[in-house]
Formats: sequence, C-alpha cells, structure tokens
Amino acid sequence: MDTFWDDVDRHLVRYGGTFTPAIIDSASGSFLFTEDGRRVLDFTSGQMSAILGHSHPRIVETVRRQIANLDHLFSGMLSRPVVDLARRLAATLPPSLSKVQLLTTGAESNEAALRMAKLVTGKHEVVSFARSWHGMTAAAAAATYSAGRKGYGPATPGNFAIPAPSGDWQAQLDLAFDLIDAQSVGSLAACIVEPILSSGGILEPPPGYFAALQQKCRERGMLLILDEAQTGLCRTGNWYAFERDGVVPDILTLSKTLGAGLPLAAVITSAEIEEEAHARNYLFFTTHVSDPLVAAVGNTVLDVLVEERLDERAAKLGTFLRNGLDDIAARHSLVTDVRGRGLLVGLEIADESLSAPITQKCLELGLHMNIVQIPGMGGVFRIAPPLTASEEELALGVSILDEAIGAAG
Repeated sequence: MDTFWDDVDRHLVRYGGTFTPAIIDSASGSFLFTEDGRRVLDFTSGQMSAILGHSHPRIVETVRRQIANLDHLFSGMLSRPVVDLARRLAATLPPSLSKVQLLTTGAESNEAALRMAKLVTGKHEVVSFARSWHGMTAAAAAATYSAGRKGYGPATPGNFAIPAPSGDWQAQLDLAFDLIDAQSVGSLAACIVEPILSSGGILEPPPGYFAALQQKCRERGMLLILDEAQTGLCRTGNWYAFERDGVVPDILTLSKTLGAGLPLAAVITSAEIEEEAHARNYLFFTTHVSDPLVAAVGNTVLDVLVEERLDERAAKLGTFLRNGLDDIAARHSLVTDVRGRGLLVGLEIADESLSAPITQKCLELGLHMNIVQIPGMGGVFRIAPPLTASEEELALGVSILDEAIGAAG
C-alpha cells in the first residue's frame, strides 16, 4: 500500500496553505504529469519561474554538461559562466546597471540589495508597497506586507508601507510620503517595489507613477530598488518591466525567471554604488554565491530568450491570452476585472469564497491555477504560463478556466 500521503502528514512541515492533492511525477513544456497518468496544464510556470517551460532541452543539455565539469566552488572563486552571465546581463540593461552579483533566490537577492543600500547610504529605513512580496528572510520579510506579518514578533525596525496606487495616485503618493516623513527618524535608505505587484493581485501602477516615486526617493537621498523577480526577462513583453516607465533603478533584483526554474538570482547596480559599497566593506558572502552550474543555466536562458525573441512572443501571446480572458469576463458576472501585461495577467473574481472551488475544478479538468485573496478585492487568479507556450495551449487553459467559473457561478 502506498504511504505517500501518510508520509506527508507525518513528516512534512506545512509552509503555506495546503499541498496540491496530486503526486507530480514529471513535467515537460507547458504540462505536468501526475503519477496516476493525468496531464495538467501549468498556468503558473511552476512558481512563476519556468519561463521556458519544464525540462527545456537546452536547459537539460546545459545542466548535464556543466554538472559533469564544474558545479560548485568556494565562494571567493570565479568561473567563466559567472563572469559571462554578469557581462551579458549588463548588456541587456541601461549602461548605469553594470555591476552584478549572482545569488540563488528572490529573497536572497532582495536581502543583498537592501543590505547594500543601507551600507551605501548609511541609513536604515525602507519603504515598500502595502501589498508587496519580497521574500521570507529578515529584511525582505520586513518589506513584505501582502502576507506573513502576524505572529512572528517585531520586524526589522524602520520599515514603512505605502498604498499601491489607485485613483488620484499623485495625491495618494504625496500623502504617503508626508506620512513617512512624519514617522521617519531621518534615516530613509531605500524604497523597494515590484513593477507589477503579483501577490498583491497583479496590480500595475499607471504610467508616470514610478517616475514620481523615483523623484520622491531622490528628494530624500533614498535608493530605488526594483524587484523584477516575476516581471524580468521578457515576461511582460519587454526585457524588463521598468522599460515602459522610462526610469532606471539604482538597484535591480532578478530571480525566478533568470534561472527558468532553477535557483538563480541577481543583484545589479551601478559602478558608483558598487564602489562605495566595497569601500565600506560590503559583505554578502553566501554558500552559493557565484555558483557555476546555475550561472551556465542563466547563460542558456539568455541564449533562448534572444534567439527565439521571446519578448516579442510574450507580447503577442499576451494579447491572445488577454482576449480570451476578456471574453470570459464579458460572459461571467463573477469576473470583475482582467489586468496585467504580456504573460503576467490577473483575473479578478468578486466572491472570494468561490476561489477554492474554481481552483479545484480547474485541477480536476487539467489546469493548474493559483489565486491570491485580497481584502476588499475578492480573489485574483495569477496567470503566468511559460513564454514558450503555444496559442493552442493558452486556448486550452482559457477554455478550462471558463468551464470552471461557469460551474461555480
């Protein structure tokens, strides 16, 4: 008798919500395959990460080749894949973003970015959105407000939340910083924000907002950190989501999409900031900093993004997906909004009590979906299929979602 779920109950720590009631045996392209032979279309790219789909042949080839040659080093040693990836990432960005540190997860990259910002400015206060998600390590968690605030004791001192923009966002932003100024002890170091708030419900600040936010930072001597864990590397139809807004952050963090599902992240900043950080003895020395195996994967990810022009593909597929979701919204009163950019799209439903039944029905029909609950907003499905998905696969996912919503409403 198979004891898999008994072993789950006995031995696994539950780390957020409940486990999906399926044993995943393998994955390929846009699909997961369960042990009982079911095929499930993956509309979240794993954890919003597998932008090239699962088990992409180029990634598989790179991992096999690299792990047989050079996988891990003492953290002070360097290899060609690391330096190559740093150079190539810098080439995709504005000239001021030229210095790269390679790490593992989004939380780790944000932790490093905040540590660098505090060291360089000599200050410690941090501003982020009230619906943000930047990670579960100390400083990143202190700047995260969409979940995980209760029950853990005091967060890192000096963290402030500002509302995600809505309505008259300029007046809202002015008021938010008036309140921050009133609470600050005069030690504002950084503002860390996502260009599109994913866990916050796929909220996209309007054009002009980030330029205004950057000005608020400049006036106070703060560094602007953009966390592009989910939006970076072509998902939104641009290489980076900040390109739409004509701003360049002081520090950029990448993760999820950079490793296409493997643990790879980056902190990217200017030569001036790096020089000052180094002069002040910047220390972020981790076990897997500059690991050659995942750096080689990152280089392959860039190869595929460039060769297959996946930024253009994401924009085109995003329009196709959006049209399908708009059609669902037009026919189901339960759906109150569709928003997002490229292949990062949110579908909002009015009744959050139907979130779980719809998600479960999707899974039964062969579609994996993720929904976040937003107070006062209902539930928002976060839709982020691989950039390599076909129109037929997107149409299949939309059809299943349509059926699941119809069954619930």
